[in-house]
Amino acid sequence: MGIWKRTIGLVWVALVVSPAASLLAVPPKVIETVPRNGDLNVDPDLRELRFVFDQDMDAGGYSICGGGPLFPKVVGRPRWADSRTLVMRVQLAADHEYRLSVNCPAARKCRNVASESAVPHPVQFRTAAENASQPAPGSQSNAHATARLREAIDTQYSYKDLRGVDWAAVFAEHMPALEGAKNPAAFAEAAAKLLGHARDMHIWIEVAGTTVQPFKRDIVRNYNLDTLAKVVPVFQKRSAVVHTGRFDNGVGYIRIDSWDSKQTEALEQVYVALGELASARGLVIDVRPNSGGAEPLAQEFAGCFIDKPVVYAKHVCRDADAPSGFGQMQERVLEPSKLRPKYRGKVAVLMGPANMSSCEAFLLMMKQVPGCKLVGAASYGSSGNPKPVDLGNGVTVYLPSWKALRPDGTCFEGQGIAPDFAVKATPTELEAADPVLQAAVLLVGRH
Repeated sequence: MGIWKRTIGLVWVALVVSPAASLLAVPPKVIETVPRNGDLNVDPDLRELRFVFDQDMDAGGYSICGGGPLFPKVVGRPRWADSRTLVMRVQLAADHEYRLSVNCPAARKCRNVASESAVPHPVQFRTAAENASQPAPGSQSNAHATARLREAIDTQYSYKDLRGVDWAAVFAEHMPALEGAKNPAAFAEAAAKLLGHARDMHIWIEVAGTTVQPFKRDIVRNYNLDTLAKVVPVFQKRSAVVHTGRFDNGVGYIRIDSWDSKQTEALEQVYVALGELASARGLVIDVRPNSGGAEPLAQEFAGCFIDKPVVYAKHVCRDADAPSGFGQMQERVLEPSKLRPKYRGKVAVLMGPANMSSCEAFLLMMKQVPGCKLVGAASYGSSGNPKPVDLGNGVTVYLPSWKALRPDGTCFEGQGIAPDFAVKATPTELEAADPVLQAAVLLVGRH
């Protein structure tokens, strides 16, 4: 029998699932949703949300996560329409944004027939307004907005040529939808499909208070938050983004889940923890769940591990008037954080494919710390310093403005930062243990 579970800000459905005798090599994932993730003109009369998986699922359980005003009003209970399709009946409102996720860290009952949990898959969409067919008053023509977007790609987008996109052909393909859009939301949806060709996590679109991400990365994370809470001794949640622990061999553990500027107060706990662990024989800093945020916050923490300024990264900004198309190379310098606790013991930083943006900058900072080693898997490889481009019709596009470089001047976009010690960890292994963490504790715990 199904059981609805509710907590503040979170609603999920969880049913008992039966174990299977064997394990598949690849965890299941969602390959199609109705509506699609990022849709902006969803019919408010839509009565069913559908989630299609890439392999046969165990129909005995499911998890659909979310909560509050952004979670759809559910009618009845979700059901499995077939072995790969989960359906949830809903009642939607017009001109409303919705967000939910198939599986999440708190609930992972969408499993395949081998009891492997599906990769969490967020879905965000917005329903059409009741007068959605009417153009926004005072908006400029779609043709002008399309021309402005094309100009911005040519003159402002720093990674225009990185992935070999034929932009002329892409614009020709999407021109009918762009110029025929009946309102800003429809134009933004067409622009998202066009910009998705860039496969760039640092491109996004804003329209009517909603943010649309044209490209969603597909990664397999090398950590399990539930497992970490069990295998880290004296595990403690210090704040929304800081968790700590201490191993029997004297090695300290600090997990930092985000560098988000909205979490500045929560990040203060990392310095409390660092002060308490000052005498630890070694320190493991786990940023595997961290996808970035504000680079100055990362700098402040990394500055606790150095005694003198050091160059940790470089970048070049797009400049269409320069002969090379870019301005002069700039250095980014890490300064010691003189007013924060210091640590000079052995340090290992746990990393993986979830890391990008400012967290990749943090990895580059820690590579400059004497004796520090990066452990795990390569980071995602995405950093762009996006700048807004107002298209003049109620739609704003953010495009990367720089190329992020390692200290040696090489670009890591699309490549990521490599660990010093590569450690593999499959989702199945991570259900019971954490090989990445184990390797790091041994590394820094040695005499």
